[in-house]
Amino acid sequence: MRVNRILLSTALIVVALVLQVSVLARLHLPGAVPDLLLLTVVALALVYGHVGGALIGFGAGLLADLAPPADHAAGRYALVLCVVGYLVGLARPGNGRLKSVTGPMLVVIVAAVGSTLLYALVGALVGDTAARHVGLGGLLFSAALYDLLLAPFVVPAIMALARRAENDPLAESSTTVKGTDISSGWLSSGTGLRLGGRRGGVTRLKAKARTRTTRVTRIKGVKRL
Repeated sequence: MRVNRILLSTALIVVALVLQVSVLARLHLPGAVPDLLLLTVVALALVYGHVGGALIGFGAGLLADLAPPADHAAGRYALVLCVVGYLVGLARPGNGRLKSVTGPMLVVIVAAVGSTLLYALVGALVGDTAARHVGLGGLLFSAALYDLLLAPFVVPAIMALARRAENDPLAESSTTVKGTDISSGWLSSGTGLRLGGRRGGVTRLKAKARTRTTRVTRIKGVKRL
């Protein structure tokens, strides 16, 4: 991932986690807690694709696992958000821009339900039965409802910020450079190859100037003879 992506994703994840822990979790809503962190991962994955979504999801989940008042095994939510980020990134449009709101809303619902089911499944594997006391059906319904109500205010704004960050002059152009990695894309649109081209052009101009000077000298010599 490029530096601008890492910085933007880190800032958004930290802000989302702070708001979720300090504000949303204190509302004591029935059922699940609105997952602002999940919505942030979904929005970034829709712009950056499956690889970036998986990396961002893993980092966001690991941060949530370590941040207080986490009461589950470390790495549990990191696994969940990593899988969600990867799968959501597969639904990313080719140019990173969505033509309608239906697609993102469906993605949010599937991500909310899927993350809750996967979290409960991983919890069952490690012996955490907290979901049984609350009721898995109530968790699924409330998670999908809360995230769906919150998504129109979060997902478009984060996607707009991510797309604006992609307009960095040092960023590679995904439409002109295909089948190459990030480093080669950066070089193809950055200063390296352009400087090389300019140096080559200057060298050619100098060679042409020398050739013209040589021709003029020869012509003057012939006239004197």
